[in-house]
Amino acid sequence: MPLSPRVPDIGALDLLLSVAQLGSLGRAAQEHGISQPAAGSRIRHLEGLLGLSLIERSALGSRLTADGAMVADWARDVVSAAATLDAGVEALRSDHAGRLRVAASLTVAEYLVPRWLIDLRARQPTATVALRVVNSTEVGRLVVAGEVGLGFVECPVVPPGLDCRVVGHDRLTLVVHPGHRWAARRRPVELPELAATPLVQREPGSGTRDTVEAVLDGQPDVAQPVVELSSTAAIKAAVEAGVGPAVLSGLAVADELRRGTLVAVDVQGDMSRTLRAVWAHGRRVGQEYRDVLAVAEMRV
Repeated sequence: MPLSPRVPDIGALDLLLSVAQLGSLGRAAQEHGISQPAAGSRIRHLEGLLGLSLIERSALGSRLTADGAMVADWARDVVSAAATLDAGVEALRSDHAGRLRVAASLTVAEYLVPRWLIDLRARQPTATVALRVVNSTEVGRLVVAGEVGLGFVECPVVPPGLDCRVVGHDRLTLVVHPGHRWAARRRPVELPELAATPLVQREPGSGTRDTVEAVLDGQPDVAQPVVELSSTAAIKAAVEAGVGPAVLSGLAVADELRRGTLVAVDVQGDMSRTLRAVWAHGRRVGQEYRDVLAVAEMRV
C-alpha cells in the first residue's frame, strides 16, 4: 500500500525524539551532528508536513506540545523498526570478509537477528557481522564446513557434528484464511485431521517443515503439501489468498493475526520448538561470538 505523502522521513522523527529526551533543540542538534538552525528548519518542515505544532520553545529550552508528545509516542516504534532494518541490511551487505560470520535460518534471521545486532553494537561498537540466511540444514553445513563461526537453527534435531546451546523457544501456529472452514472452529484440530490436510509448506530442510513433520510423525495418512514455497512471506500470501492452511512461527504471523488477514486455529498437541545456537563440535567459541550468544539469549 503506498504511503501517504504526509509520512515524514525517519531522520526528522528521530530528531523529534531527541528533543523530547534532551529538552533542548540545541542539544538535540548537537547529538545529531547538525547546527541548531538546521535542526529548527527540520522540525518546522516536519510541523508543516503534519499540519501540527510539535514543539514549544522558551528561554528554558524546548518541550513537546500535546500533539508533539502523541507524535513522538507513535514515532518511537517507527524509529526502532528503522534501526532494526538498518542493522539487518548492514549484516546482509557485509561479505564473507566480515569479522563475525553468522548463518541463521529464515525465521530467526528475519524476526530476531536484527534486534540482536542492535544489542551487539553496544558490546562491540566496531563489530562487523556477515549474515548468511539459509534453511536450518544449510546452516549446519556451513558451520561444520567452517564457512561461518556460529549458526542459529530452529529444527527439532541438531545436525551431526555440532555443539549447541538453547537460546529460546518459539511456538508454531496453524493459520488459515478468514473464510476457511476452520476459522470459526471452537475445538482444536486433531493431529490425524491436520496430517490428512494438504498444507502450504516450506521446502525440505527448513526448520519449520522439519518441526511440522516431527509433530505429525506416526500419523497413518499424511497428505502431500498443496504447494512448497521457499519464503515465509510467500506462504503467508498463499494462505491469505485461500490456497490452504499453513503452520508457521508465531513470530512470523503476529502482525497478520492482529490485522485479521489470517486466523489462528488451535491444534491438539505440542507445537512448541527450540531455537538453538550451533557451532562446530570441538571448536572453541571466541569471545566475539559469545557476545552474539549473550544478546540472543537476552532477546528471545
